[in-house]
Amino acid sequence: MDKSRSVLSFREMVPEDYKFAGGKGAMLARLYQQGYPVPEGFVVFPVAFEGENVAALAWDKVVVKLQAIRKKHAGALFAVRSSGLSEDSAAASYAGEFETVLNVETDEEVRQALGTVIQSVHTERVQVYSLVQGMDAAHRMAIVVQLMVPSEISGVLFTADPITGSRAVLPGNYVLGLGEQLVSGESNASSFTLTRPGGRYNGPREFRRYAARLYKYASKIEKELGSPQDMEWAVAGGKVYLLQTRPITTLSPGNREVYAVNDSLTGDYVWTNYNVGESIADVCTPLTWSLLRSLDTEHGILPGQYMFSGNICGRVYANVSLSVSMFSALGLSIKPILKKMSRVFGVIPEGMNVPVYPYSKRELLKTVLPKMVYSMKRTREAVRTLPQHLKETPEWCGTMDTRLREARSADDLLRLWNEELWPRNMRAMWSGLEAHAAKMQQSEKFLKKLSRLVGEEDAHTLLSNAGGGTELESLGPMTGISRVVKGKMSRSEYMLRYGHRGPHEFELSIPGPAEDELWLDQQIAEYCKAPLNAEELLQQQMARAKEAWERLKRRYPQRIKRLAGQITDAAEGPRVREAVRSEWTRTFRLNRTFALKAGELAGVGDDVFFLYLDEILGWLAGGPLPYAKDLSMRKEMVIKYKGLPPLPSVIRGRFDPWTWVKDPNRRLDYYDASVKTDVPDGDTLKGFAGAAGRIEGKVRVLACPEEGHQLLPGEILVASTTNVGWTPLFPRSAAIITDIGAPLSHAAIVARELGIPAVVGCGTATSRLKTGDHVLVDGGQGLVLIRKD
Repeated sequence: MDKSRSVLSFREMVPEDYKFAGGKGAMLARLYQQGYPVPEGFVVFPVAFEGENVAALAWDKVVVKLQAIRKKHAGALFAVRSSGLSEDSAAASYAGEFETVLNVETDEEVRQALGTVIQSVHTERVQVYSLVQGMDAAHRMAIVVQLMVPSEISGVLFTADPITGSRAVLPGNYVLGLGEQLVSGESNASSFTLTRPGGRYNGPREFRRYAARLYKYASKIEKELGSPQDMEWAVAGGKVYLLQTRPITTLSPGNREVYAVNDSLTGDYVWTNYNVGESIADVCTPLTWSLLRSLDTEHGILPGQYMFSGNICGRVYANVSLSVSMFSALGLSIKPILKKMSRVFGVIPEGMNVPVYPYSKRELLKTVLPKMVYSMKRTREAVRTLPQHLKETPEWCGTMDTRLREARSADDLLRLWNEELWPRNMRAMWSGLEAHAAKMQQSEKFLKKLSRLVGEEDAHTLLSNAGGGTELESLGPMTGISRVVKGKMSRSEYMLRYGHRGPHEFELSIPGPAEDELWLDQQIAEYCKAPLNAEELLQQQMARAKEAWERLKRRYPQRIKRLAGQITDAAEGPRVREAVRSEWTRTFRLNRTFALKAGELAGVGDDVFFLYLDEILGWLAGGPLPYAKDLSMRKEMVIKYKGLPPLPSVIRGRFDPWTWVKDPNRRLDYYDASVKTDVPDGDTLKGFAGAAGRIEGKVRVLACPEEGHQLLPGEILVASTTNVGWTPLFPRSAAIITDIGAPLSHAAIVARELGIPAVVGCGTATSRLKTGDHVLVDGGQGLVLIRKD
């Protein structure tokens, strides 16, 4: 920083100065310039010091600033406070660690106070705090000199509960007089709360008249800064002043630089990976996660709500709380909303309350309505262009893959991304999430009606075989292997059509089947071990469908024509859903080609997957890449995440996996920070009815599809989750049991299509069952009975 700018008033500072002013100095300047009631002051920047003394030229500037304030405030007293460059960040606040000197009056007292504060970097408490935070103890220090207001009341306010993360109540404390009494504990503090929405006050009468003003400032600042705040304030002369605001560090998702990310720490929410955890089963690398987050931001209509890119230690979760809170704010009951959402995101465990985010109805409508209009426009466009999108995507992706590989410069690659690949990502996402929604809702609605007429098993059988010979796209990777073996499809044709599908298709760092010359040979070898191939299973299921059809005709002869049309229409839902999902995946895998080319051009190779998307795009545009040390720390974090067992399917509140994993009684189905949970006992596992049918047999517990060679024909497959990469194992399986999943999940849809009983979303199946255990699977009831030997 230029020494000519070594001392600047809050009014004089510009954004380029903020990084040198420390957290406190930068924030006070920003608030002052935005018109908030901040007592005036100035910042003495690190360049002003020679060792621990203020340089002569800088001291002259300090004296000028002091005199300017004294002219407007006779008898002015000053507060001299630290503003370390590592202070009041999202990762660490250093609140109270450095020295503060109050009631400073003369120039000489100010000079001495500056020395006292600058020397406090060497105190033991600062050194210990730095060690605990894993931060460099050699702090660079700016110092704030600010007019003291004659405080009648001084206090703090948190815009969220710093322990639970709840946003419903803003807790605060205050004392009469200077705030140092509150910080030091020299005086008993009075407590109060402000309740959202509206800021209803609950506390002593003496502060009631100021509560509404403080609530207004707090709400506005939190919104502008984008995170919960820890605020210091004072009342003097009947006016509320703001003395400081900083992030509540306990509600930070972690350290982005080293990929220490845990969104459950940001507040009291319910997170679920039913369905989304099935699609994106792997621990995500920084690039994969940041790409998903970018897509989610484009798609979302609620601030901070992420449907498939909430990140809990590398695993993808959906935030349920914010979704249902929107309906609650509009005056609707959340119970029917949760019931409807359970078809996609799973049922919230009995006894677990879903904390409601206290949206203001007015603010919600103001924020959400424009996004809803945009979302509806994009959805209509996706529905209108869906047939064309499905038809042209394979060829477009093939051409784009070649163009990405042939890009010769960063400029070429950036242009391809901005003009073609990113827009295509968004188009594929809107098609994948919205275009098929109406058909799926129609299918689900009719399935309930048909189940009442003929029973759930016949209803599923009739719908899954009403496609007129059109198979599910997600069955293609499996039935295609049969065709390759029988000479009905060439190997190259198989790879062109299905090479983008696999168990790790949404993790960009992992090569797909099309990149592995041995993959198809391995699948053919496994296919030959199965007693029945996929085509034979489909034929058997078609035979059952004919029998079910005859029963339907005999039972409802007068309605059969109408029912036949309804069945045909309803069967379209899953087929469109799976077709759209396949082409979205094909498009998404192109991002791996883009990343590999960026890694080649940048000279970082496969390390590119440990960069965030914005870092890659920034480098392509001419900016710097992070240091190699940062990438090394991110790699280590991904390895640690992979070393964890599967995390609970539903998580409420702040969740620490490193503590949870040490608990011998931990449960996999859910974690609720608000209550003490016990491991379920008894001989029954309860899940969702995935695919109807009852069968007994021995289980085989597998951690990943690569262990599929251990599965013996006729065994019951037990896995944490299954996606399309697991389907080659289905024909050998007598039934499917999963921890994660919902009735609309991949495992349930494919199992119904093949006529294999399935119970999904059991939560604790992989922990309670061991290979060789004997069970009875009742797919229609969603039950697994554990048989005693």
